Amino acid sequence: MAVPDAHLDRPLFSLWLGHGDFAKYHAVAAPRTHVSADRCYVLYATLAQAGHVPGEVWECGVYKGGTAALLAAYLRDRHPDKTLRLFDTFAGMPATDPAKDLHAKGDFADTSVAAVAAYVGAVRACDVHPGLIPQSFAGLEASRIAFAHVDLDIYSAVRDCLAFVWPRVSFGGVVVLDDYGFPTCPGARAAVDEFFAHELCKPLCLPTGQALVFKGVV
Repeated sequence: MAVPDAHLDRPLFSLWLGHGDFAKYHAVAAPRTHVSADRCYVLYATLAQAGHVPGEVWECGVYKGGTAALLAAYLRDRHPDKTLRLFDTFAGMPATDPAKDLHAKGDFADTSVAAVAAYVGAVRACDVHPGLIPQSFAGLEASRIAFAHVDLDIYSAVRDCLAFVWPRVSFGGVVVLDDYGFPTCPGARAAVDEFFAHELCKPLCLPTGQALVFKGVV
């Protein structure tokens, strides 16, 4: 019996190696992201699940806009009515805590609002919110969120992001935490574990290094 898509069995079925619609969306992200193909596939697959959930799509931690462009392209094609919001300093890392974080102030500074807006805007218009978290969330207290990608790397930013975002995630929504399993981001994992220690929903750690939290209870 012929095995369908056997060329993707390396050694298990690995759709992120280039298959179907995902390959198209990953091609948009790849030139401007450090997020690996398997992690981009997690974004694609979870956004596909959350796309029908009421609320907006948020990315917190944008850097050069690669994964933002992936999200934007998917929304353009499947859910053009959904708002995409992007949050970043667009000027590098803020001050970090050397007791919790390995990143330093100024890391990832080789980006800008204009460059990201131009790249992502070529795919789909979105709302860009430059500045520090949580200050850049001001005025969005009434928002509902279907999907959030949190890629902030450091303790204080992840802590403050979850405190604002999680209460606003709709039932059925999902949060993807990019940095959870990476030894370069111990503060990010600490912030996630501390926050969800007091919640009914719990992070699902993936072998990609990411963690997922599905809002299955309110």
